[in-house]
Amino acid sequence: MEDGVMRQEPPLPRELWEQIPAASQAALRVLIESYEQRLGALEAEVAALKEQLQQNSQNSSRPPSTDRSQVKRTPPRAPSGRQRGAQPGHPRYERTVVPLEQVTEVIACKPVRCRRCGKTLQGSDAQPLRHQVREVPPVVVEVLEYQLHRLVCGQCGRTTCGTVPAGVPLSGYGPRLTSIVALCTGAYRLSKRMTASFCREVLSVPMALGEICRVEQIVTQAVEAPVQAARSYVQSQAANVDETTWWEQMRRGYLWVAVTQWVSVFVIRASRGAKVLRELVGDAYRAVLTSDRARAYNTQPLQRRQLCWAHLRRDFQAMIDRGGAGAEVGTRLLADSGMLFEWWHWVRDGTWQRATLRRYVSGLRPAFRETLAAGTRCGCLKTAATCRELLKVEPALWTFVRIEGIEPTNNVAERALRHAVQWRKTSYGTEGTAGSHFVENLLTVVATCRQQERPVLAYLTQCCQALYAGTEPLSLLPQTHS
Repeated sequence: MEDGVMRQEPPLPRELWEQIPAASQAALRVLIESYEQRLGALEAEVAALKEQLQQNSQNSSRPPSTDRSQVKRTPPRAPSGRQRGAQPGHPRYERTVVPLEQVTEVIACKPVRCRRCGKTLQGSDAQPLRHQVREVPPVVVEVLEYQLHRLVCGQCGRTTCGTVPAGVPLSGYGPRLTSIVALCTGAYRLSKRMTASFCREVLSVPMALGEICRVEQIVTQAVEAPVQAARSYVQSQAANVDETTWWEQMRRGYLWVAVTQWVSVFVIRASRGAKVLRELVGDAYRAVLTSDRARAYNTQPLQRRQLCWAHLRRDFQAMIDRGGAGAEVGTRLLADSGMLFEWWHWVRDGTWQRATLRRYVSGLRPAFRETLAAGTRCGCLKTAATCRELLKVEPALWTFVRIEGIEPTNNVAERALRHAVQWRKTSYGTEGTAGSHFVENLLTVVATCRQQERPVLAYLTQCCQALYAGTEPLSLLPQTHS
């Protein structure tokens, strides 16, 4: 050290460095430092690209359909040694025998001769064996013609035309046919061209593509009031919320879903921000919200949130796959989450009481928090950032332990979106707000009716009948709340 200043080591061997003129040494130092900074930035970029290349459905939010063939999935269970098919004790499924009074036609099948001696047989069996065959007859569409007579008044000469009775659709298609078309496109994911082919080949009703779009809008209007009531109902219930990409006019948007015990609602919006969440659950939401860790959900109090542990397990697996100092942290966190799921399954199948789960979690929680704290000090920047984020929202990890009826995952919302994702892949989204509104309403009706085990076609038909007659449609809410 000279004059209290530590001499900086030269960037080259000293013998070579001293041969360089002093005026050039400063410039050379600056040049070498700039190259070192660029090299460090490039190394960080390469590391990020390598990690992105290694992402799959096991360690990120990527869907399984994007996985490459060499991705190692969870090892399959060891063979149990049992034969395929139903196991002993499994309830037998048999086709229901229709009561005799509901049978279309009875065909008696009597033997003519004895199968042993050949003697002619006569009489009838009091209890014959019953073999029933179901068949759909050719579809015959009913066409009702309303002839509107124009009559001339004998006194003033004014012509007056008759009107169709109340409840007769002006579209030319009855409520059941209208509902079937909407089900084809909205529930069975048929394209409009395939739906037109179905109507022509199966129903013997020729229908243009433009007419199918008009029918969709009729159904959208028919279920509008029940869907709005369902959206209000969701704002007072514990809900699982999630969102996925949706395309409208080739622009990226988002399809949101909120799933409660009896009702599910969908909305399509341009954003995945907190504003849409407030629209979905309301500003005064007081129930428990289960979700992933997207930023939009940070507006909800931690004591009324439940974070999805299935998403967390993928984050922990990503820590392991990155290797380095964060791998051990990921291994410990993944093991703790696996043990937690095992406990939860014991509660769900009745092996454990909820009080037992609370007691065991009270011992696991401090150790889990300690592991997260250790993760914040590890050398891996991404692992440390994930651990810091989880420590901030740590109370929201355990809400399902405190409150009855709350699940530790957001799987129910992801399952609700699966039909919509498959629809999006084949339809490539919608062409405008009218089409998106049809998607919102039909997804809401289909998902809710299936939750309540209500026949979707019968519900849609009643709503269309109510629209044509100007009466109130059936509610989508469960009977205790309708």
